[in-house]
Amino acid sequence: MADATTETSGGSQMSLTMKIMIAMGLGIVVGVILNAIDSSFLNTHLVAGFFAMIGTMFVNALKMLVVPLVFFSLLGGVTGIGDIRVLGRVGSKSFALYIATTALAITVALVLATLIGPGRGFDMTGLETSDISGAEAPSVWGVFAAIVPTNPIQAFASGEMLQVIFYTVILGIAVLMLGGRSKPFIEACDYMNEVMMKIVDLVMRAAPYGVFALIAKTFAEQGISLFLPVMAYVVTLVAALFIHLFITLPTMLKTLAGLNPLVFMKKMRPAQIFAFSTASSNATIPVTYQCATERVGVDKSVASFCIPFGATINMDGTAIMQGVATVFLANVYGIDLGLMGYITVIGMAVLASIGTAGVPGVGLVMLTMVLGQVGLPIEGIAIILGVDRLMDMIRTAVNITGDAVVTSIVAKGEGKIDLDVFNDPNAGMVGEGDAELPHHAIA
Repeated sequence: MADATTETSGGSQMSLTMKIMIAMGLGIVVGVILNAIDSSFLNTHLVAGFFAMIGTMFVNALKMLVVPLVFFSLLGGVTGIGDIRVLGRVGSKSFALYIATTALAITVALVLATLIGPGRGFDMTGLETSDISGAEAPSVWGVFAAIVPTNPIQAFASGEMLQVIFYTVILGIAVLMLGGRSKPFIEACDYMNEVMMKIVDLVMRAAPYGVFALIAKTFAEQGISLFLPVMAYVVTLVAALFIHLFITLPTMLKTLAGLNPLVFMKKMRPAQIFAFSTASSNATIPVTYQCATERVGVDKSVASFCIPFGATINMDGTAIMQGVATVFLANVYGIDLGLMGYITVIGMAVLASIGTAGVPGVGLVMLTMVLGQVGLPIEGIAIILGVDRLMDMIRTAVNITGDAVVTSIVAKGEGKIDLDVFNDPNAGMVGEGDAELPHHAIA
């Protein structure tokens, strides 16, 4: 089978990312048109039928890769580091940076939302109540106790990523302790990791079709009219997300790692597009991992640990949504949160992000915890429910960018990043334009 690129009339090749961007644009156009037509036949058979089927199959295919990819790549990363003390240093650095970026993200969101004041004078006439039930706020001890699995097989089957990561790290340490006897096992895991990356390449070939179906379905169902009543909330949220994406994270990357943020952002663009289309940090892990290793130049031993770890505990975009939504709903209901209320929001958002899965819609579940802690009605979620899917897409792109920034910072500090790869604009790409993830020809 030929490599997954398209020959143009001039003999050049269209990159996978360009195909995905075209598919995304077509999806928006088709979705808005279908929403305007509002045909019950098209809604039933095309939008909720065919588009939903293609989109679900694509997302499921990505999720299918996550657990085995994390297991084999992380195991290879642990054994590749070779020193348990270095592993502990990498883990502690990444954890501290992930918590710091989440806390910083929600602080920025709270400050911006307080300055703009979305929700003041909001008309609640005709507002329906939300059917989302409140989630119980986790305790600090409960979150960390749940990291240790009682049954590793069950953790793998249910996709409990923190438990999968914990078990894999423990297994990797045990393998290192056995010394030379572990060589055949390590070679087998390295081979399986290569197999999983090849499967990623195969799945990526269907990406433009999956992205088109996901975007078209979303805009056909949501339209753009839902944005008008909550425009102040949407503008504030998007502004906070963009500040974190284009100012806070690049500043951290430049200050702590000395890397060029513009080069970094261009190289992470494929992962950001996938995150936007799937609205799932976990489903984007394979693409984020490829971009970090093949485009940015992060050593696989660091990326295999930091990327899945970040997709599990680092929720910068979701934390920003919680901050803006809390201020918005407080203004709607005329409730003054006060300083302690804002501190509570920051603490709850950071704590909830540690033990929450990176899947679509999880932000609303986390938001119920925050609202309950500061005394705001959970029913208020109905106000922002209509636009949450589209906002979820943007904040997921912010989430995975934060994962990659922290991974690059940790790798730079450990001397585990290839600067020649980072500075090479053609690294990891085929054809013109951006990254071409399926970079090996398959016979």
